[in-house]
Amino acid sequence: MLNRAEQLISLEPAEVGRRITLVEASGEGAPRVLGTQFAGVLSHGVFMYLDDPAPIVDSMCDLALPAGVVSIVAKNAEVIAVRPALAGDWATALAAFSDNHQIKGLGVETRGDRREELSAMLVDRQVDPIAWYGVRLFTDGWTSESAPPEPEDVVFAVEYEASRRDPYRQLSRLFHLLGRRT
Repeated sequence: MLNRAEQLISLEPAEVGRRITLVEASGEGAPRVLGTQFAGVLSHGVFMYLDDPAPIVDSMCDLALPAGVVSIVAKNAEVIAVRPALAGDWATALAAFSDNHQIKGLGVETRGDRREELSAMLVDRQVDPIAWYGVRLFTDGWTSESAPPEPEDVVFAVEYEASRRDPYRQLSRLFHLLGRRT
């Protein structure tokens, strides 16, 4: 992942690349290894692969400066049954109502979180949840064969509107939770 990040950074303008430092560390060990705090701390698409999000939430909150932003994108445990049901896998969908784990398309087990629980974890660590959004409601599960013929900007506009409105955002496969350190 670091090699891929280095490749992508090399494609950016020099003034952007100079502001980025890549550091190899575990999420739990990042505060000790980095020894500094940041205006923004992000974990997007990682929590679903962790057995317990608490150690990473601890690290993220420790890494955030006062008034800094903590940004988490996690799988929505409330809607894990949707994808298998839409695929016609009714047994898996039924089992998903009582479990927050599932096997992802690549054969990897993932876990869902509940926004309210992660929000409470943030509050316990002096980070106030300030906003949340749904992610990938209408475009979840797209393949090149199933993508609509509409222009991408129209598709993204629909996803954006859904991301910030109930009940749509509640039904999204992922959620984006933002907090500010007090």
